[in-house]
Amino acid sequence: MTEQNGFSNAKRAEVLTEALPYICRYRGRVVVVKYGGNAMINPQLKEQVMKDIVLLWLVGVRVVLVHGGGPEINELMEKLGKQPEFVDGLRVTDRETVDIVQMVLAGKVNKTLVSMLETAGGCAIGLSGMDGRLIEVKQKSEKLGFVGSITKINIQPVLDLLEKGYIPVISTVGCDDAGNAYNINGDTAAAWIAGALQAERLILMTDVAGILRDSHDPKTLIPKLTVSEAKQLQQEQVISGGMIPKVECCIQAIHQGVKKVIIMDGRVPHSILMELLTDEGAGTMILEEREDA
Repeated sequence: MTEQNGFSNAKRAEVLTEALPYICRYRGRVVVVKYGGNAMINPQLKEQVMKDIVLLWLVGVRVVLVHGGGPEINELMEKLGKQPEFVDGLRVTDRETVDIVQMVLAGKVNKTLVSMLETAGGCAIGLSGMDGRLIEVKQKSEKLGFVGSITKINIQPVLDLLEKGYIPVISTVGCDDAGNAYNINGDTAAAWIAGALQAERLILMTDVAGILRDSHDPKTLIPKLTVSEAKQLQQEQVISGGMIPKVECCIQAIHQGVKKVIIMDGRVPHSILMELLTDEGAGTMILEEREDA
């Protein structure tokens, strides 16, 4: 058969050869993907994202997957009769809630993603931030309870897995000096981990197209920003609301040595592949200074 779904075999071959320079660029390089939002809720989209990650791994990209799981945490809390509560976008986490967070993130969600990557043909191993004291934290504030502010990343367990050819899958649960579990903002954890790895790219998958000049108009997407330009847009309140902490995580990652950070819409099929393996890219790229991407 020379054509499937209106896409000829010749065109498929052409697409693959066009991706070759990008495969060469990223082969052997570390790319950290923060995964969450609606891309994680939709079963078909979740399966597609896992396949995309396996494809990148198979062509030699050293992918690290950092994930959240807010909707799943909310679902279990409600089943147990607890009402989720948030302050400034962060989950208020008492002792019972942090146990739920640990069960959902380090247990159900993490192992489900590992299984899906394995089913798609990859080799993956799941970690929480408590394993090997990967993510060390201190309490962010008393009013938030067991919500952690990162103090240190012990990256060696991740490096060991990458060296052995695995896809590390990391849940954002950290621990303090006494070994207590803490809930951590997923974007913040991904930024710190990417910085510790000196990653080529950090990709934050979100529920919006990227940074927009007009938050109500996807056509106003800003494809590329320097750190200084992003700070200026914050002052002008073009970057506002929930996008502010996300952009601050991007800037932090760049200051820690990440080459470029992408904020993209994880609801768009194959957005990761479009960003890494095509001229078009996806979402908004933030980098230190203007240069050819």
